[in-house]
Amino acid sequence: MDHPADLRLLGALLAPLLGAGLVMATGRRPNLREACSLAAALTLFALTASLVPDVLAGRALRCPVFELLPGLRVALRADAMSLLFAVAASFLWGLTVFYSAGYMRGLREHAQTRFNVCFALALFGAVGCAFADNLLTLYLFYEVVSVSTYPLVAHHQDAEGYEGGRKYLTYLTATAKGLVLPAMILIYVLTGSLDFADNLRSGILPADLSQGLVVGLYVACLLGFAKNGVMPLHHWLPGAMVAPTPVSALLHAVAVVKVGVFSTARVMLYVFGVDRMAAANLGLPTAYFVSFTILAASVIALSQDNLKLRLAYSTVSQLSYILLGVALLTPAAIQGGLLHIANHAFAKITLFFCAGAIYVATHKKNISEMSGLGRAMPFTFGAFALASLSMIGAPPVGGFVSKWYLLHGALDAGTGLILGVLLASTLLNAAYFAPVVYQAFFGRAGAAGAPRAHASEPLAESHPVMLAMVVPLCVTAVISVLLGFYPDLFLNLTRRLFP
Repeated sequence: MDHPADLRLLGALLAPLLGAGLVMATGRRPNLREACSLAAALTLFALTASLVPDVLAGRALRCPVFELLPGLRVALRADAMSLLFAVAASFLWGLTVFYSAGYMRGLREHAQTRFNVCFALALFGAVGCAFADNLLTLYLFYEVVSVSTYPLVAHHQDAEGYEGGRKYLTYLTATAKGLVLPAMILIYVLTGSLDFADNLRSGILPADLSQGLVVGLYVACLLGFAKNGVMPLHHWLPGAMVAPTPVSALLHAVAVVKVGVFSTARVMLYVFGVDRMAAANLGLPTAYFVSFTILAASVIALSQDNLKLRLAYSTVSQLSYILLGVALLTPAAIQGGLLHIANHAFAKITLFFCAGAIYVATHKKNISEMSGLGRAMPFTFGAFALASLSMIGAPPVGGFVSKWYLLHGALDAGTGLILGVLLASTLLNAAYFAPVVYQAFFGRAGAAGAPRAHASEPLAESHPVMLAMVVPLCVTAVISVLLGFYPDLFLNLTRRLFP
């Protein structure tokens, strides 16, 4: 065991927790408060990034924390799959600190200290999930994410906020406790351990376990991690759009939904394993099941005039690409699905950053009100256009690489239906993103059918408040493009998954 690596794992876990404490202590001094958040984010990213060379070199990095019972312990590990999630999330947290400062101050939001504390705690939970070495650790930190993000969803403390928060917490905690927890207890009884397998082929379940029991445990885990947004357990996600835009960005790109799909994929690959899933015929039925979510959520997105709601249903659809890739059980498809964790994160956070910047500058939420705004906010809508290309999967941006591997994996799996789903969803993605960009750049400001919320001009992008938001969204948009030209970092990590 590499002891320095152990310390880095523990340090990465503690960085956001310590950051939350410092933010709470400096709450009366806003600049120092944000500086503490940024320092915690940079520390987390540095520690996480330092693990990448070791993992690419094939070193096993683990850190036991404490043991409850024989075979039942809280422990950390860094491998290729965990770093796909952790590197992206830690990097984006730093940019979100800048963005949040501009957004929250620009709108003079209340309870900014509580907001920053809960944000840091959510990253603490997300990092814990990423580095979990077993199902118990994963479950505990999954619940930390649920509880710590409730105050963020209900931030406005009005009837709409409390209703969205209740739905959010009810869906996520009820499914985890009602489905994942019983499945976890039964797996421990059957195996005497909850540790993840060392590779994605074998799994940990006994070879003589009955088919019915395997299927039952699998369905409980698939539906129990409801943060993955799979229909019909997706309603919490559009309901959570009552939260401030930085929270929406956190929910959709950095932590919450990524924790859901990461946890589901981790269990599929390292508890059940590729060989057991293939033997139990769980792969293609799962792929068909999540394909419905991909198409149905895209169709619903087409009907949404509210920009954040359109983006929310886009997230519901895009998350299932990740599960689709894993469920196809071919190396290329698994690579494409897991690559989409990072590619989707950078593109989707850009889109939500843009939605927030538009609202701060104009107080407009609906797409029908945005005619001509692209000419007044060229950087914001230019970034939106680039991130939209990634969501659509058009070259040369990052989303194209994910979709290329998914298409390759579907061909390897020999399923024409999944190829059709991927092509149809691409057309639907273009159908609900292209009108936003067209309306902004080519729509006529003040035209009939495009009501104006305010007669005044939008707040200039060069305004200090806007700069704090525009710079991060431009950075994430550029990275979305670079991930298409230079996908090797995340691709090399996915290659380490296969012995």
